This record gives sequence, structure tokens and C-alpha cells, in this order.
Amino acid sequence: MSQALRIDVGIEKIKEYLLSKVDTSSPVEVEKVGRYLKHIEMYRRMDRTIKKEGVSVTIKNAGQVFIKSHPLLGEMNKVNTSIMNIEKTFKFVDDGDGSPTYSANDLI
Repeated sequence: MSQALRIDVGIEKIKEYLLSKVDTSSPVEVEKVGRYLKHIEMYRRMDRTIKKEGVSVTIKNAGQVFIKSHPLLGEMNKVNTSIMNIEKTFKFVDDGDGSPTYSANDLI
């Protein structure tokens, strides 16, 4: 049986990777890495909360009872969108062999 893909990569590992790929002399690029990491931390906190509380919540209003999706699900989508937008703005540096660090798929 194949091993499951681990998506819970440590924040430090992500930080090291990104800082190795961007121009660390640029305060703007370093700031983007910091914001990116903060968004990942927020996303993971929300994910833990939803796993603990469940994806739906019960709302009681007078005699009525409603079951709604957890409010953090919408917030997670917003944070995920922010993460993706930050990713698109990273300016990765050349690996040193003269070839760009991006591909045609990055332009889609």
C-alpha cells in the first residue's frame, strides 16, 4: 500500500525553502515570505478548530434550530485565496545555471 502524502510540512521548512528561492536582499520579497507564512499559520489554526468542532454548527434561535456550515470554512477560503495570490507574486531567483525557475505552466 502506498504511503499517504503528508501536507503538514513544517513552517520552518517552508520558510527555508522560500528564502532559498527569493532574493533575500529585497525587503519586499522577504516581507511576502513572512505574510505567506502567517497566512499558512492562520489557515492551519482554522483547520484544527474545524476538525475539533466539526464542519457544521447548530444555531438555536428562539424555537427554531438551524444547522449551518462552520463560519470558519468561508474564512479558510479567503485565507487560501490570499495564500495563492501571494504565491503568484513571488519573484524567484535564477538557480545559477542560467535557466529560469519557472515554466510555461506558471503563466496559466
